[in-house]
Amino acid sequence: MAIINMTRRDLARLLAGGAATLPFLPSVARAQGRRETLVIGLDTSDTVTFDPVRQAQYTPPLTLAACYDTLLTFEPGDYVNPKPCLATRWERRPGGDGWRFTLREGVKFASGAPLTAEDVKFSFDRLINLREQTQVYIKSVDRAEVVDDRTIDLIMNAPKAPILPILCNPGCAIMERAVLLKNGAVATAEARDQDKATEWLNGHSAGTGPYRLVRWERNAQIALQRNPHSWRGPTDFERVIIRHLSDSAAQLLALRRGDVHAAFNLIPEHIKGLQDEPNVRTEQLPSLDFVYMAVTQNPEANPALAKKEARHAIGYAIDYDGILGSLLGGAGTRPAHFLPIGVTGSTPEIAREIGFHQDLDKARSLLKAAGLPDGFEMELAYGNAAVAGVSYQVLAQKVQSDLGRVGIRVRLNPMDQVNLRTIYTTGKMQGAVLTFWNPPAVSNDLWASAVVERVARRVSWEVPPEMTALVRQASEAEDAGEAGRLWVEWQKKVVDQANHFILFQPTYQIGVRKSIKDFPLTAAGWQLDMGGVTLA
Repeated sequence: MAIINMTRRDLARLLAGGAATLPFLPSVARAQGRRETLVIGLDTSDTVTFDPVRQAQYTPPLTLAACYDTLLTFEPGDYVNPKPCLATRWERRPGGDGWRFTLREGVKFASGAPLTAEDVKFSFDRLINLREQTQVYIKSVDRAEVVDDRTIDLIMNAPKAPILPILCNPGCAIMERAVLLKNGAVATAEARDQDKATEWLNGHSAGTGPYRLVRWERNAQIALQRNPHSWRGPTDFERVIIRHLSDSAAQLLALRRGDVHAAFNLIPEHIKGLQDEPNVRTEQLPSLDFVYMAVTQNPEANPALAKKEARHAIGYAIDYDGILGSLLGGAGTRPAHFLPIGVTGSTPEIAREIGFHQDLDKARSLLKAAGLPDGFEMELAYGNAAVAGVSYQVLAQKVQSDLGRVGIRVRLNPMDQVNLRTIYTTGKMQGAVLTFWNPPAVSNDLWASAVVERVARRVSWEVPPEMTALVRQASEAEDAGEAGRLWVEWQKKVVDQANHFILFQPTYQIGVRKSIKDFPLTAAGWQLDMGGVTLA
């Protein structure tokens, strides 16, 4: 689908003009009258793979969590205490150097084959040996060992590391060994060079989840089929179709007309306009996601940004309250840094105390201190996509306007969302990028480790050893009060470094037709427990 760039006022005018002003969706995608098919409208332009081990984008976890199970999971609303999933019991293994998991009885893959400990070992072996970003999440796991057919051990190289919450993320999906081997998977030390299973996994799945992937057409649709062997029992829907709709106005019209059951990328005006809709309601949930601007300090990319005072000036020029109020309609909050509001050491009060806030006079003073009294030029790249109901283009224009007030002249560089992520993750950004973070798992260690181990390299920040040591100390602190104090100290240091400016932590606002009864949103990283969606 072509991406249509519109201002929020343009969108409102289009909607006021009626259905004739917007493209109709093909009748095959209509939700109304097709009770066996759940249809979702979602901007999926960031999707590049459905191989759980290679996935590092925003929207694919919704699909992966529907197709695969993990050893443990989080139930919506409780992101502190992992709950049983494929494992029903877990305990420290003898000697204390890892964890022992007892597998659920009677679980079958979508193929009908039974789940065994060998499948679990194969899944973790492949995850570890592919050495993708998902391996970094479980860097404290050295290896998996089979105890018996229903018991698996994870041996740790850092026994005190908080691994249990991380095992809930879809990147730790348990996959069917025989099916993956048949389709080119390699789980040995040669996996990184020899594994060929990703292409097959982009159109199929090999899990135990409530659904199985049967088709993916990039920037068009994702098709799922009910897993007849799911240990949870049958879902209410035989099929799920996730329609790629990059334009929020098209999503709204599709929702109103009954072409989709749910629309994920509605802007605040749309949400407000649904209040009087007889057949539609709004589902809301505070998320643990956040949208941020990353700023390089590479002098070859932009000499001005190599100066900390100039980066601090950016931090004090942004109108954060305006973003939350005007663009999000108040549906969100803002943490100080990479620890979202609601986790240990991150509260609204702490964020106000140590985070940046708009102070234009201070920003101008900092530019003078940097030897840049007339400001400077910089590039801001962003994807042709939307996140949490906000177009990256609209957000970029807001930041451009804010920085312009202190003399920082921003050149906007829109691009394909996948290309943007490639430029950012490979450290080739020429100034700043707008991007997102959603939790692959709910863990302070994972958020903070990402900053000092990966995200820092992207912005050319050479992290002092004491920062990495502080993350480990905070992660392994057994006293909650001490852990909170250490996480506040860490946030102060990364805020001062001024490479990452958190713009907002959104509240999910999803338009849902009233023909749907249960629509269990989650902040655990995959947005929706799709298997739990039921008909009214």
